[in-house]
Amino acid sequence: MLLALNLCMGQTNPASTDISQSMTIPSNPLITFSGDSVSTSEEWATKRRPELITFFETEVYGKIPGDADGISFQILEENDHAVDSLAIRRQVEVTLKKNNKEQRFTILLYLPRRDTKSPVFLGYNFYGNHTVQPDSEIFISKAWSLDNEEIGIQNHQPTAASRGSMSERWPVRAIIEKGFGLATVFYGEIDPDKNDLSDGVQSLFYKTGHTTPGPGEWGSVAAWAWGLSRAMDYLEQDPMVDSGKVTVFGHSRLGKAALWAGASDRRFAAVISNNSGCGGAALFKRKVGERASDINTAFPHWFTQKFKGYNEREETLLADQHELLALIAPRPLYVASASEDAWADPQGEFLGAFYASPVYRLYQKSGISSMEMPPPNVPIQNTVAYHLRAGKHDITLFDWEQYLNWAEIQLKEIP
Repeated sequence: MLLALNLCMGQTNPASTDISQSMTIPSNPLITFSGDSVSTSEEWATKRRPELITFFETEVYGKIPGDADGISFQILEENDHAVDSLAIRRQVEVTLKKNNKEQRFTILLYLPRRDTKSPVFLGYNFYGNHTVQPDSEIFISKAWSLDNEEIGIQNHQPTAASRGSMSERWPVRAIIEKGFGLATVFYGEIDPDKNDLSDGVQSLFYKTGHTTPGPGEWGSVAAWAWGLSRAMDYLEQDPMVDSGKVTVFGHSRLGKAALWAGASDRRFAAVISNNSGCGGAALFKRKVGERASDINTAFPHWFTQKFKGYNEREETLLADQHELLALIAPRPLYVASASEDAWADPQGEFLGAFYASPVYRLYQKSGISSMEMPPPNVPIQNTVAYHLRAGKHDITLFDWEQYLNWAEIQLKEIP
């Protein structure tokens, strides 16, 4: 069964035969900006990959203006009998230092109770670590939060009323029983999600008198990606974590951050993008669903200021999001969409994975080999994986079941 382009409107058209018929073919990831062909993995790594990293850093996400002066870790709380004694729970405070300033964030970490090291999923949560599980021992963040009256968050401050409110998105027991750990961080502790870059990690790098990043420097998505790498710094030194098998993942805007983190930090063994849409896995040049002008208007702090120059001009981008996905090669990549998520452009996300696949083939890895988009709830689980879940913009148990099964297989190939 083929899904037509009007699936974005919640409809299907079995008569459609090729979702490429109504779009411009994206740029070839195996052709450099100067027109040279790339035919080997060595040429990709030395010629094409570096210029694409520079492109996305310069034109889309923004450049990080240096390294932290120091980073330290402190285990604030530990419980060896969490999740009905199936898991160890740790709450780890990470302190970042730069220019005589500090910023802290807390990792909530669950690990299976066993003698061997565990692979781990690492990702952000939207409203605080305490929303992940209905556990009274999980600390409530004091960082600024988006309001959500439905779960009891008002005046931009997380409270106990929201404890466990997002637990359906976080099947901790299923993750632990599958042999994986879970590490999550409230993204507002890295950079509060508001059009004010004065109180996130960017502020550590400001020189005297500066209150915003420079013209080519990072927006919030890049800051969140950088924060994931700093969480990885901790996971590398935890004796119970198999740090060579950490999968970075994210949903929606945090899926964008996970993709950029996975592209720019090769320590991540695998990458998962869940409904990441515009600025994530979806192709900009399709101009379907959310567009550059939409995202730059609604969320002007997410990307580098230079990216606003592509409003209504996506066709002038020298590279598109399939080339961002290709930067993750040869590591496993999973792109997931939802059938009712028109704003994220499911077809654009699928095509991003499809057009990234030639780079994976340079490494003898299997990608998306056909432009025939799968029907809902029928995953393609190769090194480059994809599924279209029936339903709305969300992360569900179905999504997690696919990720767990896929990661178990893919990570076995890593020594």
